[in-house]
Amino acid sequence: MQVTELDMLIRISLAFLAGAVIGFERASQRQVAGLRTHILIAVGAALLMLLSIWLPQEFTAMKTGDPGRIAAQVVSGIGFLGAGAMIRLGNNIKGLTTAASLWLIAAVGLAIGAGMFFAAGFVLVITLITLILLNRLERRLFPAEWNKLLEISFNTNNPEIPELKACLRILRSFAIRILSMDVDQGIGKGKEKGKGVRLRLFVGIPDTTDITKLVMLLKTQSKVSRVEMKEKY
Repeated sequence: MQVTELDMLIRISLAFLAGAVIGFERASQRQVAGLRTHILIAVGAALLMLLSIWLPQEFTAMKTGDPGRIAAQVVSGIGFLGAGAMIRLGNNIKGLTTAASLWLIAAVGLAIGAGMFFAAGFVLVITLITLILLNRLERRLFPAEWNKLLEISFNTNNPEIPELKACLRILRSFAIRILSMDVDQGIGKGKEKGKGVRLRLFVGIPDTTDITKLVMLLKTQSKVSRVEMKEKY
């Protein structure tokens, strides 16, 4: 079947709508790749797919033309944009889902460009279900975590004080996972030199945790002199 200019217009318009749907959802989540990025990728992929089909059609002498050759380059080339959508925040990586959505919307654009409207529409619906509905379910079942280095200093040289165990109970009550733990003794300076215990914890903190409330509760322990939370590099 010959691809006419009307076919091209319809397919590129559909690619625009597909990119806008996914891009709007990503923009609503304040992701680095939002509405415009997804639209441009979907429309560009559709145009390249149309070009792959149109070249052998227009130049009949190209009997060995391969409509899938340009599409294959789109699939590999989109990885650069996906890498740019990912951000490293300390020990945490953000943007993996957005990078995947960029790769997927390129595939949807290619499918629309090739005239596979049913497949492209079905994938679009599945993608929306994954990004919106499954996101809520995943957050409820598996809350996102931030990996932090938590340091709690005590003004005593005894590592077996009740306050230390109390701090661990507080952390557990906030559903904080302790990934590793270390105790330093003799951390005091000046007049307190040789005194003091520091509890160093590498923890996984749910992103719904009230950090201020957690720190204030830890500081209510009588022997706690300092609470510090930072990234671990």
